[in-house]
Amino acid sequence: MSKKILFLSPYPFDRAPSQRLKYEQYYPYFEKAGYELTTSSFISESFWKIVYKKGYFFSKVIFTFSGYFRRFFDLLRIRRYDIVYVHLWLTPIGPPVMEWLVARLAKRIIYDIDDLIYLNDQRNQNKIMTWIKGRRKPIELMKTADHVICCTPKLEEFVKQYNECVTDISSTINTDTYQPIAGKSKKPLVIGWSGSHSTSRYLHLLDEVFRQLSSRIDFTLKVIGDPTFTLDGVKVNAEAWERTSEVADLQGIDIGLYPLPLDEEWVYGKSGLKALQYMALGIPTIATAVGANYRIIEEGVNGFLVSTTEEWLDIILKLANDQELYDRIGVAARQTVIQQYSLKSTYTVYLSILEEN
Repeated sequence: MSKKILFLSPYPFDRAPSQRLKYEQYYPYFEKAGYELTTSSFISESFWKIVYKKGYFFSKVIFTFSGYFRRFFDLLRIRRYDIVYVHLWLTPIGPPVMEWLVARLAKRIIYDIDDLIYLNDQRNQNKIMTWIKGRRKPIELMKTADHVICCTPKLEEFVKQYNECVTDISSTINTDTYQPIAGKSKKPLVIGWSGSHSTSRYLHLLDEVFRQLSSRIDFTLKVIGDPTFTLDGVKVNAEAWERTSEVADLQGIDIGLYPLPLDEEWVYGKSGLKALQYMALGIPTIATAVGANYRIIEEGVNGFLVSTTEEWLDIILKLANDQELYDRIGVAARQTVIQQYSLKSTYTVYLSILEEN
């Protein structure tokens, strides 16, 4: 008789990168191992279409109530499942009441956290906002889970304050889907970044780099995920992120950029997913020397770690002008992903956690 898993997620299936490029892509492996899977998301498909858009206040209120209704329905059926797999949070607002109830009803809980979503709680800047945003919820889930899955050493260190049963699994890539394009010409050179409208401000950390670069070589800055992105004096090709064309859009990049701030603690919760996406496609990657990027990128071997404007500029120019270096870094980058950060290299770790007694 197959075991049943109930996945309780914030977002609809196959929509959010934190789910889609983490545990959701392992569903075929779980099913092949004999598990029967059910997913329940707090945010519905209809809510997803407007949740990050301005306005729609009353619709968002109604959809939020609908999400709570689904969670109460989940409580009624939770005993039917052998495992309850929770990602990030169960409900977004208020104290951890739902978390407490699930912990007492579920036969076994696996909690998956891939960001420092508890930070406001730790800083304790505003107790009212902490309550409203439910910042205690992740802590409650860490305490009560039978096993916690995180994605960076910093997260693992934090979780161990509350639960010793924790496994650090980085974001991973389906290397069968992410395939490099052979014989890319780099003419004209395309320097690229992928993210979202909310994170594109970190690309602006490199404004001076792009301006200096534009006076030295011909290039296009390709921005995926924020179609409104512009930069005076720089040729920009900004486009919306599309799930169906994600890989093809990334394949159009010659050099991948992953800039992050050096002075914000939340960076240590990032698993380096964007860098891994570039690297899986054989795209030489330059990333800020911070957090999990240190374990993904070996300096000068499979990519580059930088901190200053001068370093960003120097490495981009080297990759643009040295074909042997460009090819060598790209090949090594893909091999790193295949060997350490691919579905095939990691699925057994997930299965071992699911199969724990």
